[in-house]
Amino acid sequence: MKNLYEKYFTKQKMMRTVLIPLIIISLFSIYNFGWRVLALLLLNLFVAMVIEYLCEVKLYKRKKISEAVIITSILYTMTLPVSLPFWISAVGIAFGIFFGKMVFGGFGKNIFNPALVGRVFIYINFPNPLTIAWNEAAKGLPGGFGAFTLPHIDALSTATPMLAFRNEGVLTNISDLLIGNVSGAIGETSKVLIILAAIYLIYKKVASWQIMAGSVLGFSVLSGILNLMGVETIPNPIYGMLLGGFLLGTVFMATDPISAAKTVPGKWIYGLIIGIVTVIIRGFALFSGGMMFAILMGNTFAPIIDYVVRQRKANKKSKEAVV
Repeated sequence: MKNLYEKYFTKQKMMRTVLIPLIIISLFSIYNFGWRVLALLLLNLFVAMVIEYLCEVKLYKRKKISEAVIITSILYTMTLPVSLPFWISAVGIAFGIFFGKMVFGGFGKNIFNPALVGRVFIYINFPNPLTIAWNEAAKGLPGGFGAFTLPHIDALSTATPMLAFRNEGVLTNISDLLIGNVSGAIGETSKVLIILAAIYLIYKKVASWQIMAGSVLGFSVLSGILNLMGVETIPNPIYGMLLGGFLLGTVFMATDPISAAKTVPGKWIYGLIIGIVTVIIRGFALFSGGMMFAILMGNTFAPIIDYVVRQRKANKKSKEAVV
C-alpha cells in the first residue's frame, strides 16, 4: 500500500503537517453532523485525484500528483453544508481543481486557491443547497457518530449563528461558538480547534502568522469602528470573528503559500485586505458570509502587492548605491 501511494504521490512535508489539524477538525465534524461528512470528503478526494492525475500525468507528462490535492479536497469539503447533494459537491471540486489549478500549469502555478474556486462556482450556480439547507448539530454522545446525517433545520432565518445575527439580530452564546455545537458549514464550527490549529501551524512554520495577524487586524479595526458607529449589520469584532468561516479561512486558506503574498510587507497588506473586505461584504452585501470572496480578492492582488514591495526595495537599494 505504501509503495502504491509513493508511486502516484509526490511527498510534501508541509502538506502532511497541515493534514494533522485538518484530520482532527474532520473527526469533530463527523461527530457534529454525521458520517455523511466522511462520504462527501471521500467523494471529493476521489474526484480531485482523478482530475489532477489526468492533467498532471497525462497532459503535463509529470510522474506524480501532489499531496496538496488531499489538502484541497478536505478544505473544500469543510466549506460545504453537510446536506449538499453529492453530484453538486463533485462538480465543485472538479471545477476547482481544473480551473483553479490545472489551467495555470498545475501545482505551484495557480493564482487562486482551488478549494475556494470550486466553492464559489457552486455557490453561484447552485445557491439554494449552499444557503438554505442546514442540519442540526450534535448534542451529547454518540452525536453524529451514531447517524449518517442529523435532521434538517426548518427555521432558516436562525439556522446558523451567522444567519441568526444577520436576520434576527440574535447573538449565539459564545461558548457554543467556541466549542462548535452549532449549525454551519462542515468545518467552520469549532473555533477552539481552528485556533489550536493556527498555533500548531505557526509553531511548525508552515503558515504565515503575518497573514493571519493582518487578516485579524483588518477585520477587528474596521468592524470595531463600524460597530461603534452603530451599524446594525456589524457585530463587535470578537463576536464577528467567531461567526461563519472567518477563522477557518484565515488559518487554512488565506495562508496558502502558492496563492498568497510572498514578501513580508506583502503578507501584512494581503491579510489586511482580506479582513477589511470580509467586513464590507458581510455588512453591506447580499451575502451573509464573505470570507471566500475576500480571500479570492486577496489572491488577485497578491502578485501585484509583491511586485510593488520588491520594486520599492530595489529602488531603495539603487538610491543607496548612488549615494
